[in-house]
Amino acid sequence: MKPNDLNNKTVVITGASSGVGLAAAEAFAKEGCNLILAARGKEALENAVETCQNLGAIAVGIPTDVSDFKEVEHLAEEALKITGTVDFWVNNAGVMATGRYEETPIEVIDQVIKTNLLGYLHGARSILPIFKKQKHGILINNISIGGWMPAPYGTAYSASKYGIRGMTECLQGEVSDEPDIHICGLYPSIQKSTGNMHSAKYSGLDFKIPPTAADPKKLAEAMVEMAKNPQKSKFTDFSSLMMKGMYSLIPKPVINTTSAALRLLMKEDSETDTDGNVLTQSKNPMRIYGQTMLSPSKKSKNLILTGLGVAALVFLSRQLKPKA
Repeated sequence: MKPNDLNNKTVVITGASSGVGLAAAEAFAKEGCNLILAARGKEALENAVETCQNLGAIAVGIPTDVSDFKEVEHLAEEALKITGTVDFWVNNAGVMATGRYEETPIEVIDQVIKTNLLGYLHGARSILPIFKKQKHGILINNISIGGWMPAPYGTAYSASKYGIRGMTECLQGEVSDEPDIHICGLYPSIQKSTGNMHSAKYSGLDFKIPPTAADPKKLAEAMVEMAKNPQKSKFTDFSSLMMKGMYSLIPKPVINTTSAALRLLMKEDSETDTDGNVLTQSKNPMRIYGQTMLSPSKKSKNLILTGLGVAALVFLSRQLKPKA
């Protein structure tokens, strides 16, 4: 067996019933992994298990709410009981709420933090003792570019993602004396997944997935590659790397422009408020791909293009400025 051969290795994936999580489950199944899949919705989880079994993998579903530590701890214990070892753990379950912060229900704000930040902390806390006991293991945190730059009108989401990046980098230091235990962070841009369709939206904001969004199956491939060749961090698509670089150089023009674009969308859509899947399990469609924006309005398109053009000019001028 090759060192990076994943055949018969065990992977636990949270948020595996749709979107990026389902894409990851399929990708690891094709590698011959044994899969322990977790999500809140039992029926959708059973469908994900069946999909992976049809790909020839051994797969088991364990309904889990990652915001509850006892449930995550149970997930880790059951995974170990079923397979005898856990080689990879993918922290992936997450929710999002967009809208004016003061118009977002406080219970939704709290749950975004519980699911995203505490969910990842719960996963790490449950699996690290197992990794240390067996002297090997890879924890893969699907963080998002939101760990490096704020998501406009997504305050709680941004707070959770910045927190996850801090958690990841801190844990990397803690396991630096464990040569075969790795903590990895993935930083993808917006995905063409069902995540946006399931998200909570307030303030009349009904932001659709842009056509330029990344393919969740490519992100799943990056997870598999991280399992084979672990790295501390990876930007999984060019746009996420470009966004990080641009925000680090000109943060105010970037956040002000994107916020202005979303404010315009709020004015255009006034009856779209929904709690999405933040407080309850995700509903249909339970698939990998979501619905992308077909044709943005002329006003919003012009504002976005103008703002990005200005930001790009500032970025280039700083790059070309002679150094002292």
